[in-house]
Amino acid sequence: MSIVGKLIGGPGAVTALGEAAKGVAEVFVPSATKRMELSAEAQMAALQQLGEEYQHPALSWFDRMVNGLNRLPRPMLAFGTLGLFTYAMVDPEAFAHRMVGLNAVPEPLWWLLGAIVAFYFGARETHYFRNRTVVSPYAAASGAAAEENAALEEWRQR
Repeated sequence: MSIVGKLIGGPGAVTALGEAAKGVAEVFVPSATKRMELSAEAQMAALQQLGEEYQHPALSWFDRMVNGLNRLPRPMLAFGTLGLFTYAMVDPEAFAHRMVGLNAVPEPLWWLLGAIVAFYFGARETHYFRNRTVVSPYAAASGAAAEENAALEEWRQR
């Protein structure tokens, strides 16, 4: 038995003293573990509420129309560009007149058009980048180890 143990009165007393010191310390400095647990609970509650909101989306005719319109810009840009090439080959004079008309568009308007197109495609790319699935090379190798981890399985079931 150690000197501190003899002075205090045995292993049970040392444990009780340690628990008391922990309780007093948590009054002045909050437990980081408890704070993280509460933060995780709050985040899970918020995610659950958000998930319930979109659990059964009622798509009205307006929602379906907007979803359809959101799918139009890329094909229209692609087919429009092919149409311009076809138009240039079919009627080069008229195409040249149209291009002169485009040359008359002020430069700030071109910058605005470029910003709109860049933000549209940039937002789409960002959306797909954030929602991509990452395939880990360690996922297949650790398949047997994941089955043995009871805490991980319990966390996945929640």
